Amino acid sequence: MNLCKKRLSSYLVGLSLSILLLPLSVNAASKEDLKGVSAQISRQNSSISSQQKKLNKLQSELKDHEVAISKLGQEIRHTERELSKVHVNLNQLQTQKQQLEQTKAEQKATLEKLIKAYYITSRNNDVSQILQGGDPAEKDRISQYFQHLATARTEAIQALEVTQSQLDEKQQQLSVEENKQSMLLARQKDKRRDLQKAQGQRKNTVSGIRTNIKSNQSSLAELRRNETRLKAEIAKAAKRNISPMDGLAKYRGRLPWPLKGSIAHSYGTRQSGQVTWKGIVINAKQGQAVKAVHSGKVVFAEWLRGYGLVVLLDHGKGDMTLYGYNSTLLKKDGDVVAAGETIALAGNTGGQDRPSLYFEVRRNSQPQNPKSWLQR
Repeated sequence: MNLCKKRLSSYLVGLSLSILLLPLSVNAASKEDLKGVSAQISRQNSSISSQQKKLNKLQSELKDHEVAISKLGQEIRHTERELSKVHVNLNQLQTQKQQLEQTKAEQKATLEKLIKAYYITSRNNDVSQILQGGDPAEKDRISQYFQHLATARTEAIQALEVTQSQLDEKQQQLSVEENKQSMLLARQKDKRRDLQKAQGQRKNTVSGIRTNIKSNQSSLAELRRNETRLKAEIAKAAKRNISPMDGLAKYRGRLPWPLKGSIAHSYGTRQSGQVTWKGIVINAKQGQAVKAVHSGKVVFAEWLRGYGLVVLLDHGKGDMTLYGYNSTLLKKDGDVVAAGETIALAGNTGGQDRPSLYFEVRRNSQPQNPKSWLQR
């Protein structure tokens, strides 16, 4: 009996101690849980920061690739113009050479006739006997005839020499132009090879960017950041440029389209999440001419994240038009352009997967529906 009491007493003491220690265990567990949550949050933040750094690095690489591609495009375009001029020069020189060769052939034929006439006349007439005696009138006539033949022959020889000299000069000019053409073709071949290499690098970078922002949340965040950058650039451009032009108000509904193509995305439609399109996206062909819808001044012509190579035109009175996704820019800051003038070539910069043009109309920095401004 005493043994049972002792055991019961020991059990009660142990139970009491367990109950007393219970809050301490729960508190310790809670602290451990909090530490675990904090560590998880820290890891997530670190992962987000790392992802953002990687995305920024990829976007920087994309900018380098697309700017390089644009520069190569400009150089190839310039080389093509030079080649066109060389081709025209070669055709002109070839035509001139053919004309000179025809003149040379005619002059040689004339000289041959003169020599033949001189020979026949000499053979038929004993010049020494005619000059020593005979009819003075006949003597004078024959003398003048021989002088005429001699003069004509001399002139023919001189003319032939001049023509030959001109032919030699034309041939030299042709050789220079042909060498120039060969060098330009070689240079263009190198540029196209560099272009293909840059395009391959761009493709890999774009793939990396898409992998990095594959979730809707990260895509939405990137779109918002891009939109913020665009607003900031437009605000800066508006602040530093006060154009004396009359704006677009008088031309509402009558502006020409910047290029011909179907609409891929309309103004106001959802882009991702709560972000909507602030302009329109027009399907285009690679390298298609992008034209200014109205006369204006270039206030921004650079690469902008999310929009690629962008041209921003100020039309006065707070009216601006924006042209994005271009493959090549043909204008720079400060250039004044006329309505209908080609300002860029369409492309897929900014990480787009197909050639198109992003087009915006802004009034006092606020986006407008471009369709209400363009011709229907």
